[in-house]
Amino acid sequence: MTNPKPRVPNYPKSHLLAASGVAALLSLALLVFPSREVEAKKTFLDLQLDTSAELATGVTDPLTQAEDNKPLSTADLKAAEEPTEAALDNLAKPEPNPLINEVVVANGDTLSTLFAKVGLPSTTMHEVLASSKEAKRLTQLKVGQRLEFELNEQGQLARLSSPISKLESYQVIKTEAGFTFNKEHIKPEIHTAYAQGQIDSSLFLAAKRAGLDHNLTMDLANVFGYDIDFAMDIRKGDSFEVIYEEKMVGGERVGTGNILAARFTNRGKSYTAVRYTNKQGNTSYYTADGNSMRKAFIRTPVDFARISSRFSNGRKHPILNKIRAHKGVDYAAPRGTPIKSAGDGKVILAGRKGGYGNTVVIQHGNRYRTLYAHMQGFAKGVRNGASVKQGQIIGYIGTTGLSTGPHLHYEFQVDGRHVDPLGLKLPMADPIAKAEKQRFLQMSQPLMARMDEERATTLAMQQE
Repeated sequence: MTNPKPRVPNYPKSHLLAASGVAALLSLALLVFPSREVEAKKTFLDLQLDTSAELATGVTDPLTQAEDNKPLSTADLKAAEEPTEAALDNLAKPEPNPLINEVVVANGDTLSTLFAKVGLPSTTMHEVLASSKEAKRLTQLKVGQRLEFELNEQGQLARLSSPISKLESYQVIKTEAGFTFNKEHIKPEIHTAYAQGQIDSSLFLAAKRAGLDHNLTMDLANVFGYDIDFAMDIRKGDSFEVIYEEKMVGGERVGTGNILAARFTNRGKSYTAVRYTNKQGNTSYYTADGNSMRKAFIRTPVDFARISSRFSNGRKHPILNKIRAHKGVDYAAPRGTPIKSAGDGKVILAGRKGGYGNTVVIQHGNRYRTLYAHMQGFAKGVRNGASVKQGQIIGYIGTTGLSTGPHLHYEFQVDGRHVDPLGLKLPMADPIAKAEKQRFLQMSQPLMARMDEERATTLAMQQE
């Protein structure tokens, strides 16, 4: 006969609670005040409880996942101390803002479709465009352009922003009075850069190989345009060096500025130029020793054109088919090419002139007069009696009058007599003032020395 199991007596609930409390106190006492033997053998483990970061990212402590009674290895302990790569990625990613929507302009997109993509009605778009004249620029979208829409908690437009370029952006902000349009300019850091090149076929190709953009190439030609005729004088083997301003934003080149110093070697003769602003705030280019680069007249009124006919007293006219003096120089260039005034002066004619077609005649002081013929049209503001500056665009190449093709007919008169502008010795402008000569040299000499050093370094690298 099987003995029945002894029955556990039913203790009152209050007794059970009291016994549990005593057991807990004893356990706590043993943990806080262990015996010497236990204290000598105890091992400290940095057991971290789940933190808010762990809960948010799903990172758990590997120690808590160990099997019961299974010893932890050194790898387990190291894993417990170092978060996983996935966990770090999760921590690095910011929470997306549901109130900000970024859209990228695609083919066929309009401002209306972009507003619709972010859930804004067309009435909001019309309200933005009607806020100011500048706001209408929002409709001039380009493929790839980014627009950022920020909405308020009610789902209405609070702010719209978009970069125009790497140096400009615009914002439309909602205010109590309506929408306001703001244009932001990013001020770039200005660094100096050096470039050098040798001409094989054209200045443009050589400059492009040297890393110069179109604007810098044009500036280089304009700086030396008083001494070098870029339509006639350039030869294979000519070379140039330039120190110029480079605009940087966040370590990235976003544009170029002024030419600070340059050297151009044409047919074995070197010309130098240094940019200088005097104490009155006037800026011009001077030779390295302080003589003005600027003359009273520039050599050619058209950039990089081809001379199609020279000054001659016995040329056969291509249309009239008879010997007739050619009292100027013809520059062939594509229709619409800009024509520049050779010097400061006053326009005494801007209109039709017989076989010359559309013509501009400029009086420069008492002695000099220039004529520009066969123009397609006149530049804005060029009219009888208007004052013009040296290098100012006065018109565009065409074929009006007795002309067989698009070109500029250019004449130069001194004291009422026609002279060959290609052989004319140009009058000089004033050099650096004596009072500023020392200040100029303090700036000029280091720039020229740097060009010499950069050139020597470049040659040494090419010879290695």
